[in-house]
Amino acid sequence: MNQSEFHRQPDTPAPTSTHAASHASAHASAHPLAEPPASLSQTFSGELNGLLPAGSSEAALNPARMPAIPRSPSFDDTFNLAREGYGFLSQRFRSMDSPIFRTRLMLRDVICLTGPDAARLIYDDDRLTRVGAMPQMVLRLIAGKGSVQQLDGAAHRHRKAMFVRMLVEDRTGIDRLVAIFRRNFIERVPDWIRWGAVPLGAELDLILIRTALAWTHAPIDADEIDRDDALLAALAEQAGHFGRRRLTLSLGLAPGLPGWRSALERRLKTAFRQIRRGRQAPLPGTPMAMIAGYLDPKGRPLSPTVAAGELINLLGPIASLGRYILFAAVELERHPEWREILRVPDDRLLTDFSEEVRRSVPFYPFVGAVARTGFDWNGHQIRCGQWLLFDLYGTCHDEAHFHNAGEFRPLRELRHGPDDYSFVAQGAGSVKDGHRCPGEEATLSIIKEGVRLLTTAIDYDMPREQDMSVSLADMPCRPKDGVVISGVRWQETAAG
Repeated sequence: MNQSEFHRQPDTPAPTSTHAASHASAHASAHPLAEPPASLSQTFSGELNGLLPAGSSEAALNPARMPAIPRSPSFDDTFNLAREGYGFLSQRFRSMDSPIFRTRLMLRDVICLTGPDAARLIYDDDRLTRVGAMPQMVLRLIAGKGSVQQLDGAAHRHRKAMFVRMLVEDRTGIDRLVAIFRRNFIERVPDWIRWGAVPLGAELDLILIRTALAWTHAPIDADEIDRDDALLAALAEQAGHFGRRRLTLSLGLAPGLPGWRSALERRLKTAFRQIRRGRQAPLPGTPMAMIAGYLDPKGRPLSPTVAAGELINLLGPIASLGRYILFAAVELERHPEWREILRVPDDRLLTDFSEEVRRSVPFYPFVGAVARTGFDWNGHQIRCGQWLLFDLYGTCHDEAHFHNAGEFRPLRELRHGPDDYSFVAQGAGSVKDGHRCPGEEATLSIIKEGVRLLTTAIDYDMPREQDMSVSLADMPCRPKDGVVISGVRWQETAAG
C-alpha cells in the first residue's frame, strides 16, 4: 500500500447525549494491546461522553444547594488503586455516572476528576498548586527533595525555564538527543543479527540509558555502564510508576529498595561538588553544565543534592521512553499497512503515527494538585487545601473527544498544543508558564526516530509464540514478554 492509497479519516464528533454516552460506553472498542478486550472497552472507552456538567448553575450561588460529590464506597482506595492501575479511576467514573468523585488515598481525602473541563482546572495555577499534591513518601521516590516538581509560583517558573531552554527552545539540543539515540540503536543491530532472538524491550532500555547518559553528559563512563545498568534500569521502570511496587516503597514495607536512587544520587552529588571546586568542567551547553551553572532568583547555585536530583529527573524519563517505542512496534505488527506506509519518508504521517502512540499507550496515569483557596467549580465547592487528582489516561480515551477511542487510529492527525485539553498524554496548558511537561517535544522526537528506525533501517520478524498482553494494574505497563523480535536484518537502503 502506498501513501496515495491511504485516505485520511478525521474523527467525527461523538454523540453528546447521556443516553448516547451510555450506549458508546457499552459498545466502544478496547485498547488493542490489552486483555481481555471486553473489560477494557467498558473501562476506558466512551464512559464520560455527555456526563460533564454544563457549568455553574443556580446551585453555585448557594453552597447548601450544591450537588454532593459522589463518594467511593471504600473507606480508603489505596490498595484498590495499586491493584487496578489505570482502570481504577475510569471504573469509578463510570459506576458513579459522574466525571467527579471523592475517596481517600493513603488516608488522605481526594477529589478525582476527568475530562477537558477538569484538565483546564488542574492546570490553572492561579487556583491550584503542585506543592503537597503527592504524598512526600511517593514524591521522594519520583523526583527528589527540592526538585522543580516540588516548587510553585515564581520559583517554579524560574527553575523550569532552565528545562524549557534545554528541552523546548534549544532545537539543536533535541536534534543531538535524537542523533545519539540513533547512533546507539544502529550500534546494537549487528549483535541483534547474530543473536536471532532479540528482547526488544530490554534492548531499548539499554539504548535509551546510554542515550540519556551521553546527552546529559552525566559523569558515568560508558565503560562502567554495566555497573550502573541496574540503577538506571530501575529509573526507567520507576518513572511515572504508582503500582503495587511503588506502594510497597512508599509505605515503607521494603525500606531497602530505594537504595537504587540513593546510590546514583551519591555519585552525582560527588560530581557536582567536584565541579563547584573547579576539579571538573562539564561540556558547555550540555544539561550537566546547565544544571551546574544554574542560579536561583537570589543568585545562588543549586546544592549538590538538588542538582543531582534534577539530573536524575532528566535521566529517568529519557530511559523510560523505550515503552513508547515498544508499543509502537506492537502496533506496527498489528497494522502492517502502516509499516509499508512509513517506509516512504513522510514526516507528517510519521508524526500522526507517533502522536497516536502517545495518546493510546498506558503511560502517565494521573496528576495531582491542591487548591490554593476555596472556589466553586462546575457547581461543586472546592475547599482550600483540597487534594485533586486528574485522570490523564482516561481523558485521552474519552469517547466524546476521540471517536472509537479504544482503537489505534493514526489518522486522527493529533498535535499537542497549549489550547488542547483533551489530548493530555503529558499534561495540558502552557509549557513555559505552567506545569505541563517540558519534555513533550523531545519525547515525540524520540518516538518518531524509533519508529523510523523500525520501518526504514531494519527488517525483522515478530514470533507469534509470545505473550504481548498488558496488565493495566502496572503503571506504566508494557507487554508481558517485553516483545521479542527475530531474524533482524538491514534493509537494503539502510545497509547501502
